[in-house]
Amino acid sequence: MWRSLRPIGRSDASGGYRRHAWTGADAECRLWFQAQAEARRLDHEVDRNGNQWAWLGDPLAGDAVVTGSHLDSVPDGGAFDGPLGVVSAFAALDELRRRGVVFTRPLAIVNFGDEEGARFGLACVGSRLAAGQLTVENAHRLRDGDGVSLPQAMEAAGYDPDTLGPDPERLARIGAFVELHVEQGRALDLTGDPVGVASAIWPHGRWRYDFRGEANHAGTTRLADRRDPMLTYAETVLAARREAELAGGLATFGKITVEPNGVNAVPSLVRGWLDSRAADQETLDAVVNGIERAAREHAERAGIDLDVVRESFTPVVDFQHALRDEIRRILEKRGADGAGGPVPVLGTGAGHDAGILSASVPTAMLFVRNPTGISHSPAEHAAEDDCVAGVRALADVLEGLACR
Repeated sequence: MWRSLRPIGRSDASGGYRRHAWTGADAECRLWFQAQAEARRLDHEVDRNGNQWAWLGDPLAGDAVVTGSHLDSVPDGGAFDGPLGVVSAFAALDELRRRGVVFTRPLAIVNFGDEEGARFGLACVGSRLAAGQLTVENAHRLRDGDGVSLPQAMEAAGYDPDTLGPDPERLARIGAFVELHVEQGRALDLTGDPVGVASAIWPHGRWRYDFRGEANHAGTTRLADRRDPMLTYAETVLAARREAELAGGLATFGKITVEPNGVNAVPSLVRGWLDSRAADQETLDAVVNGIERAAREHAERAGIDLDVVRESFTPVVDFQHALRDEIRRILEKRGADGAGGPVPVLGTGAGHDAGILSASVPTAMLFVRNPTGISHSPAEHAAEDDCVAGVRALADVLEGLACR
């Protein structure tokens, strides 16, 4: 499975993946998912929001156990973020069939669409739509860097955008959703554990900063006469680092656009996107408010107009304790790595579809060790033995929840 998926959307130049929503690479990933489902005699379907489902048992029976993740990527992303959860889901089903278990609840494997938000700037679009956390009107307003709207992209890919919208009937069929994911950090590497259980997802969001100055000639305009928004943007980037360090949170300006974007031109507009996260809401508020305050002070001194727009926000997600504790008991009884013993519980600053769905259905997450902690990069990695341990752990959890 891994070998057949690996070439799809991979850049020869960077070695990273460009599997953006509703592109050719995304279509290939979807065909791959469908082929894996059909090879296992699972019923494949695509829901109204473009999410793929592979069902074992009656989808209408209710109380289903669902696992899976996503197949799209950030620009030049790694091979494991998302795909590891989908590949492991199919592998765990293979393992359960090898064990000869009897399923007492329906089982489904899911590939959520546009989780990373790389094309349209909003993460977890597929699960947000299904859960009613993204309105149809706002979904229709989403546009990529070329001005293509989400409905236009879906239609070009052969899907009907008129079906977009909340899907409460489908979510009502789910009794539990368990997402396996490569850890995006080094907590498991530091403890020496191959697999861990998620406790919570930190609150996080994205803010767009628009710095507006005055375009002018780079070679003839005196420094004293310039209204250069790039300088104010640079001051804001440095302020973000300071505020994050002071409060104990995280803040990153990772995307920027410039107009007119000429080497010999003073910019008229610099637009930067802030990603900020923290372990609790109070800390996140301190970081974000501190950054905006500093940006406005710098902008006022330089004669720069500033607009700040919050484009997305996800509050803290505390995974359901009953499901989390049950999964931990299953793993500690059987041993996530085959050896038994305690299984670590850890929080994460990364957002996931499981976090979005947690408001609608009981959700939980498993993490597989990442020895470097690097993620959203071609250097993202998980050792084969740890991936196998993740598959066995997921199979144990699915057996404990859905089989006898």
